[in-house]
Amino acid sequence: MAIVHPFKALRPQPQFAPKVAARPYDVLNSLEAKIEARGNPHSFLHITKSEIDLPDKTDSHSQEVYDRAKQNLNAFMQRGVLFREDKACFYIYQLIMNGRSQTGLVGVSSIDDYEKEIIRKHEFTRPEKELDRINHIKTTRAQTGNVFLAYRNVAEIDEVITNWKSTHDPVYDFVAEDGVSHSIWVINSDEVSKNLMKLFKEKVPATYIADGHHRAASAAKVRLQVEENYFLTTLFPANELKILDYNRVVKDLNGLEPSQLIEKLEKNFEVNESEEAVAPSMLHEFGMYLKNKWYRLVAKPDSYDNDPIGVLDVTILSDNVLDKILGIKDQRTDKRIDFIGGIRGLAELEKRVNSGEMTVAFSLYPVSIEQLFNIADSGNVMPPKSTWFEPKLRDGLLTHLTSE
Repeated sequence: MAIVHPFKALRPQPQFAPKVAARPYDVLNSLEAKIEARGNPHSFLHITKSEIDLPDKTDSHSQEVYDRAKQNLNAFMQRGVLFREDKACFYIYQLIMNGRSQTGLVGVSSIDDYEKEIIRKHEFTRPEKELDRINHIKTTRAQTGNVFLAYRNVAEIDEVITNWKSTHDPVYDFVAEDGVSHSIWVINSDEVSKNLMKLFKEKVPATYIADGHHRAASAAKVRLQVEENYFLTTLFPANELKILDYNRVVKDLNGLEPSQLIEKLEKNFEVNESEEAVAPSMLHEFGMYLKNKWYRLVAKPDSYDNDPIGVLDVTILSDNVLDKILGIKDQRTDKRIDFIGGIRGLAELEKRVNSGEMTVAFSLYPVSIEQLFNIADSGNVMPPKSTWFEPKLRDGLLTHLTSE
């Protein structure tokens, strides 16, 4: 059963919260982070992407960068931009995007749970990305990145969170520049915290990493070095979540002409040209953008397996197109493929192909939260970049220090 505890968050003074709050470190490259933080000395990007404060050609994975992150974190605390909570608390984090609201509980989850598969995964991680966060945690002694966990709904937990929200004011309540609303409440009642801990321990047999596999893996691997057995998580009930599509663009056709690609696709797909951009409306339907044209692909029933992994559209595309036809064997390492979150829209796929940077793009139907749960429960993993969750939690609003 899930072990979740309150913690003493490092967080901004309310007047600084909108300026501190930053997009997650892993959705921005160094140049984008530098532009976004320009003119804002309070941006948490100075801590999570501290290379922005160093010369342009600095290796973002050098020890100099991690040392600068530590220096900047200390400066934020010394200036009074950030302060440490006096007592261990849970926090409620509500996001509203395009009129849709989702509310999670922020606490720290047990690394033992992660290692025992009570916290379940659905993706492999990349060693170089793990090492980056390990070095960041080890140097700063802080978990600055939140791991986004999901769990099957528990009515009693929903009730506790709803009651607290309705009877208390949020400490932060602002709309970010992208239009997403962020509100946070502090649960500073020992009685309520104990009840939440009890409910998770008795009612939640497993939680699932929705976003943050590398952050979770890094926290587990560095635990002995920083003497920390818990890591920062926000837990969302499944019915509050929406998974967006995660699309693919490919640099070349593996030596094929466009007509040859279409001919090969017809073995496993019904292929029809479309006058409009194809946003798949059902499972096993795909869009393909090639040579300024959109095509609708529908997988033939005998072209895929019906097990939890085989039935996924990301698997069907991986097996029957990317691997067999385009020669992409490992999507985690092959430089010919890139991934585009659905939040960017189909226009981004067209842009990448029309620019000549890429040759073909594929749009996919989103994975469902129940599919994610089923795969994680089975002990399997999805192909890389299968799920895109939106809206994203902001870095800097709640940080877990790994040493007193």
